[in-house]
This record gives sequence, structure tokens and C-alpha cells, in this order.
Amino acid sequence: MESERVQNIASTFEDTIPEAFVRSEHEQPAITTVHGIDLDVPVIDVSDPDEEKINRLIADASREWGMFQIVNHGIPSEVISKFQGVGRAFFELPQEEKELYAKPPGGKSIEGYGTFLQKEIEGKKGWVDHLFHRIWPPPAINYQFWPKNPPLYREANEEYVKYLHGVVDKLFKSLSLGLGLEEHELREAVGGDELAYLLKINYYPPCPRPDLALGVVAHTDMCSITILVPNDIQGLQACRDGDWYCVRYIPDALVIHIGDQMEILSNGKYKSVFHRTTVTKDKTRMSWPVFLEPPPDLAVGPHPKLVNEKNPPKYKTKKYGEYCYCKLNKIPQ
Repeated sequence: MESERVQNIASTFEDTIPEAFVRSEHEQPAITTVHGIDLDVPVIDVSDPDEEKINRLIADASREWGMFQIVNHGIPSEVISKFQGVGRAFFELPQEEKELYAKPPGGKSIEGYGTFLQKEIEGKKGWVDHLFHRIWPPPAINYQFWPKNPPLYREANEEYVKYLHGVVDKLFKSLSLGLGLEEHELREAVGGDELAYLLKINYYPPCPRPDLALGVVAHTDMCSITILVPNDIQGLQACRDGDWYCVRYIPDALVIHIGDQMEILSNGKYKSVFHRTTVTKDKTRMSWPVFLEPPPDLAVGPHPKLVNEKNPPKYKTKKYGEYCYCKLNKIPQ
């Protein structure tokens, strides 16, 4: 076991938390959150027959917010509920069964059941356990990290992916057109058919001191786009003008994050969203982000059609795998 799981720590502490989970004052959510105001990030109805309007709204939200929510996205609510249900059931399994899917010690892959993901400057830890595995494309899937229990786990994930393709296609098309590119060009620039869908299930157990801890520390996503299924317990926060706000939960909506690779490709026109997650005292929170990732050996930089003498590249071109290694290990890019 890489270290003690937060789920186990949560069951042994009643009024305090270990020092490693206590954030510094400039991070503590009780101090740094703007209370009483939920952030109304743009909500976009992607079933609107006016495609130009949808494209414009998605591009505007990606420029101004780096985050938006989509509704009427075509994924049936029962498919999402089943997908959430099998993930929840995995984390309710006995600990020894969950450990069968643990990340191999010293392994380079991010896939598997685990607790700590990235190096933190002050050595602090997030109040979260997680399960990572790829869900698309088939050659990239490693089924050793797909739980065999609950029995419907694979079926529920495959059904969700089947519907997710339509959302992915719509997002890339709108984001491409919003930059004046052909509708297929951004998708091709991040790998085309080799674009990987990496699922992360976040499990945030009840925390005795939610005022002091964070689930996931403030960050931007490394990938191109993140498509997130939240649950109804508030916890996602975004930074706006230097302040932290809760993002309003909308039933059946998907939360979309612009990631670092999309900011790089757009040469800064789209903004990667700075966000974090908080925890609660008496309830378990979960979330299900899918990160749309380029192949690790694919070099990503500002799109050639978006740079010229007047608009020089603002970002380096770098292989995605190298970019991730540097970011996770706090090595300057």
C-alpha cells in the first residue's frame, strides 16, 4: 500500500485531522472562500438547434471562464446514475479488495487505486482517495485496473463512453470553430483517434475539520478538456479575480474544464481553469472527471494557424508525457 488511505484515516479521527492534511492559512477553505455566493459559471443548453449560438457560447465561456456547464447533452440520466453507482460501490468494498487494483509500487503509470498523486511544495496531502483508468480507445485500456466488483462495473463504464463520444465531438467542433479553425483541427492536434479518455473517480470521505483541509489542491488540469460528472454535495470551487467561489451544482449537468493543452493550442485565447475541491464534515463527496489526453509522445504547442509575426507563440511545444511529468513533479516548464 503506497500509504494509508484517507478513507481509513477518516474512520479513526473524530475531532482532529493529521497535520499533513492541514492547509496553510492562504489555502484553508474557511478563510479563503467567498461564502454565501455560488459562482454562476455559464450554463449552455447544447440541444439548441442554433449551432452557431452554441459554438459562440462555448468559445466565449472558454475565453472568459475556462469552465462551463452543459445541459441536455444527450447522455441519459439513468446512464449517468448507473456509472456513478458502480464507482460508489467500488469504494464501499472491503479495503483488501480495493487494494487489488492499487497502483504498482514504483510504476510510471497513473492508473490504479491510490491516494497521493502529485508532489506538493509544502508536503501537504489532499483529503481524497481515487481510482484512475483509461476508458477509451480500446488499445489504451488496461483492464487490470477495472474493478471486477461490482459485477456491472465494466458494462456501466462502456455504456457511459458510448454516449460520451457525442459530447467530446461537439466540444472539439465548437472550440475549433471558435478559433476560426476547421471543425476537425483541434481534435486532430491532440491525437485524433488516439485521444485517450482517462477516468478518475474521486472519493472524499467525511472530514472532521473541513475548514482546514482540501480534497484536491488548487490546480489546472493538464489535459485538453475535462468532462466532469459531479454529485449533489457541494465541493467544486473555482478562482475568479483572485477569490474562491463554490460552483453551483446543477442536476444532470456536466461540468467542462478547459485544460492546459487547450490553452497552449489556442495560444492563450482559451483559459485553463484554476480550481480546487473542498470536503464536508458528515457526508462523502464523489466526482467522476474524464480527462481527454493526447498520446504521451505527441508534441503539443500553439496551433500553426494561430501564430504569426503579430501573434508569436506564447507557449513551448512539448511532448504531452514530458509536460505531465514536469507538472506533477513541480519542475518548471
